[in-house]
Amino acid sequence: MTADRLTIHARPHLERPRLLLGFSGWMDGGDVATGTVRHLIAAVGAEPVADIAPEGFYIYNLPGPMEISSLFRPHTVVTDGIVATCEFPENTFQADEATGLILFCGKEPNLNWEDFADCVFALVSEMAVEMVYFLGSYAGAVPHTRDPRLYSSVSDPGLKAILEPHGLRFSDYSGPAGISTYLTQLAGEKGIPMATIVAEIPAYIHGPNPRCIEAVTRRTAAILGLSINLDNLRSTTDGFENKVNEAVHARPELGDMIHKMESAYDSELFETQMGDLKEWLEEKGIRLD
Repeated sequence: MTADRLTIHARPHLERPRLLLGFSGWMDGGDVATGTVRHLIAAVGAEPVADIAPEGFYIYNLPGPMEISSLFRPHTVVTDGIVATCEFPENTFQADEATGLILFCGKEPNLNWEDFADCVFALVSEMAVEMVYFLGSYAGAVPHTRDPRLYSSVSDPGLKAILEPHGLRFSDYSGPAGISTYLTQLAGEKGIPMATIVAEIPAYIHGPNPRCIEAVTRRTAAILGLSINLDNLRSTTDGFENKVNEAVHARPELGDMIHKMESAYDSELFETQMGDLKEWLEEKGIRLD
């Protein structure tokens, strides 16, 4: 089955390769997962090396209202009566020899997770991948004026030491699972190191979120030990924030809500990441409450 789905086009020479996964759909709020992966692909100049065929992994004809079923159908473009494109999901691996990175961008499968996972881990084996990371995001109580909080789950407790210096927290969660959870569990069973990097992003902003993409790209690059140029992302982020701020100023009640979130965010940041400083100040007789 895996041989029918996974096609490897090239086998570049990669030193200590690491695989970074980004899926659209579930856990891609604000396009943070796929946006980060696409920026990294462009930043390092990665080239396609493999893909997973979509057949058997997706639902195209879901019964129900058009606004729901349309989310599952292939996208098409018809121009002046001519069908220009009919696009099915793509799942592509791209690699860069200089950094040893393999970057995957695709769509979370609706069906046959077991077979899809077999394809991912077959590539891990073929390319001798030493570490797998999954990028994701979800909506939460984070103001747009602050960096998203990052959470993680890991295939082995020993991996926490890699992520803790970068300010990641470790998830406590019970609820619907994404394919990241399934892949992480399987990775643990197979003895493959895997960690998720999941951003909590503003719930009140819909559509692509450049600030969160920039923040997650920056912190992911730090975890991977990459030096990349973020100037384009920062420029896009500035324009995005100006538009959001204009919308907030037009709605005072929204501004009040955001100020409360900022206060809660800053207080929590101080308590969790600056506790040592607070303790030192209190030893000197300086109280901050």
